[in-house]
Amino acid sequence: MTGSSHRREPWPELPYAAWRDTCETLQLWTQIVGKVRLVRTPWLNHSWHVALYVTARGLTTSPIPDGARTFQIDFDFLDHVLVIATSDGAQRRLPLKPQSVAAFYAAVMAALADLGIEVTIDDMPNEIADPTRFGDDRQHASYDADAAQRFWRVLASADRVFRQFRTAFLGKCSPVHFFWGSFDLAVTRFSGRRAPLHPGGVPNLPDDVAQEAYSHEVSSAGFWPGGGAIDYPAFYSYAYPAPDGFASARVKPDAAFFSKDLGEFLLPYDAVRSAPSPDDALLQFLQTTYEAAADGAKWDRAALECAQGKPGRPRRVS
Repeated sequence: MTGSSHRREPWPELPYAAWRDTCETLQLWTQIVGKVRLVRTPWLNHSWHVALYVTARGLTTSPIPDGARTFQIDFDFLDHVLVIATSDGAQRRLPLKPQSVAAFYAAVMAALADLGIEVTIDDMPNEIADPTRFGDDRQHASYDADAAQRFWRVLASADRVFRQFRTAFLGKCSPVHFFWGSFDLAVTRFSGRRAPLHPGGVPNLPDDVAQEAYSHEVSSAGFWPGGGAIDYPAFYSYAYPAPDGFASARVKPDAAFFSKDLGEFLLPYDAVRSAPSPDDALLQFLQTTYEAAADGAKWDRAALECAQGKPGRPRRVS
């Protein structure tokens, strides 16, 4: 499939095996960029300060403090460049092309230094088994521009639907954001109640980070391109802590199922993109898996929920 043929396709094909090498490389590139935001941004609950956000062209850090000015770093998957821009008008553009993680890391650090941005990051990847330091990683060096663009288009469509789903909740809810550690787009609802201490144990992630992230009860859903336990892209939904009976709850659409290995519900991406209405199929999955979590844990749904938002219509308060 060429770049032009899928340019307007909201739910393009994304077979994991065909772009595995690029996916693994791109995850490490996003970790480098995300860690720059991490070390320059004050800690925000549940690590929300580290995430990237979907844009009309790719992914962005959003503005990052640098003294009295700000800067941001954007992955542009249309022109295939990494753009580092500052609030005083300076900019550097680095091509996204086949290159090692070590080369990408060196180029990003050099560009930041050239812009007068002094930053040092932990160069050990997170949430990856048996990682190699960025500066030493010459194994991961793939960049299939067509696949990267298709991945972003899936993120853009998922982001749109997740944002719509988010409007139907009055309680605390995360932004729709992209976590570079686990390499997934996610949105999380909170009951407002404290949760049991998380056991930690996430590969190459301090237990303190995981425990702070899961300090309160959540129902979380997202999109993951595949790898590890599953070799295909999928939407997921889980609860922490998982209430009794969660795994056996009936959810929709029919293609959704509970993975005992992962401890969460999965909906294969291909089941969404092939549905008569992909948006409706995904919303159905998000809603029914949330209901399984909220009903099982006895959330105060009447106080937490509302109708989905409509453009230009303020929500009426009685």
